[in-house]
Amino acid sequence: MNDERDDLIHAIIQIQRDIGRALARQSPLFASNLTMRQLKVIMLVAANGSATGQDLAHDLGVTLGTVTGLVDRLVAHGLVSRHEDPQDRRVRRVELTTAGRDLIEEITNAGLQEYRRMMDHLDTETLRCLHHVTVRLHEVAAALHQAS
Repeated sequence: MNDERDDLIHAIIQIQRDIGRALARQSPLFASNLTMRQLKVIMLVAANGSATGQDLAHDLGVTLGTVTGLVDRLVAHGLVSRHEDPQDRRVRRVELTTAGRDLIEEITNAGLQEYRRMMDHLDTETLRCLHHVTVRLHEVAAALHQAS
């Protein structure tokens, strides 16, 4: 890789970090009293629709006992619930409650609203360029994901 490409990549990454920090300040997570592991459980359940304790233990790299404690606390917060798996009554699945779905929506929307506010200040030509670059990044990300 040549020096100019390397310098550009470094500068873009730094700018992305700065933008990420600015967007993070608007996050409802700052008002939340969730731990990072609890947030990970909520995000995993949201991404998959539901999960078993075994699924969560595997994805988090922790023991089933640790997952049980995390889920217990999230149940107490009213963010997840446990249900019998319809395919196997021995298995309990964790699902988001309405409050859990609302939290995920709030987290997602907070960043998007601030990002939209930033884009509202860009001229049309800059938005066209941003659109082109964003589409290209999306294509590369999809190709890399498929290759792995």
